[in-house]
Amino acid sequence: MSVEIRFASSNILLNSHLGGQIGIMDEIDRKICALLGEDARQSMAQLGARVGLSPSAVNDRLRRLIERGVLRRTRADVDPEAVGLPVAAFVWIALAEGIDEAAFRAAIAENTAVTACHHVTGGWSYLVQIRVASLVAVEEFLVALKRAGWIARTETMLALSTVVEPPFRYRR
Repeated sequence: MSVEIRFASSNILLNSHLGGQIGIMDEIDRKICALLGEDARQSMAQLGARVGLSPSAVNDRLRRLIERGVLRRTRADVDPEAVGLPVAAFVWIALAEGIDEAAFRAAIAENTAVTACHHVTGGWSYLVQIRVASLVAVEEFLVALKRAGWIARTETMLALSTVVEPPFRYRR
């Protein structure tokens, strides 16, 4: 399992996505976050031994990190190939004029093939990452976007291999 950790930067003082400060993290908090990012199944005793705290002190710190929004959730890290999704594709999307962007965002968020979607600067509107079973499925994804009328143009890149990848969340 892995934990998603959101840092505003390497600064000690973190800011929430709502613009407010979410508190000061010390070196122990950062180490706990890093250890959970490696393996979130560690017990409080194991974490405590690695950071020099008692299990109850680690539990208190975890509770505060969760309350402040630093630790957002715990998820399983699924091997995409093991669940039949060996193809990773990156789709640059330029939205068509006058489309309902909120509807586009909602549809992308609900699409189980989508593993990440970023609103970007430059000549494109969005960068969407998908994980699918085949090249035919990549084409079907693109056809569905075109059919819905959301896109003006796209450019698709296929990953030949993956060197570093964030934890994969299986959504079927």
